[in-house]
Amino acid sequence: MKRNPRKLKWTKAFRKSAGKEMVVDSTLTFAARRNIPTRYNRDHLETTLKAMERVSEIRAKRERAFYKKRMAGNKERQREADRKLVAENEHLLPRERFSERMAAEGLEERRVEPQVLGEQRKQKVKQRLLVGGGVEDQMELD
Repeated sequence: MKRNPRKLKWTKAFRKSAGKEMVVDSTLTFAARRNIPTRYNRDHLETTLKAMERVSEIRAKRERAFYKKRMAGNKERQREADRKLVAENEHLLPRERFSERMAAEGLEERRVEPQVLGEQRKQKVKQRLLVGGGVEDQMELD
């Protein structure tokens, strides 16, 4: 099954045509194959390897810069999309409680505890019934 490589997202042709990869760069020409036989020379081989390392460093640096430039506006775009989503679906969000609203405004909530005048609260006690008769106290409950 023949397909157009510019339409398949995983191909280099697509990435270059869509602007996701660098197309014009002098470091890309070093990766091209050269089928020219050369005589073995140790010094020549050493300089070639050093040049290859340097070219790969330069390419990596340029690719990082290219990526950062390409992704520059994404954060603002995503934030705007998030704000739009929240505005459209605000009815699904939980309501803010009164205490949270007061805390956000910087006001403190005062709790008034009821005062019991002259009365002591009765304490509940958990009891267990025994088989032979009688009651055993286990713990106090508040």
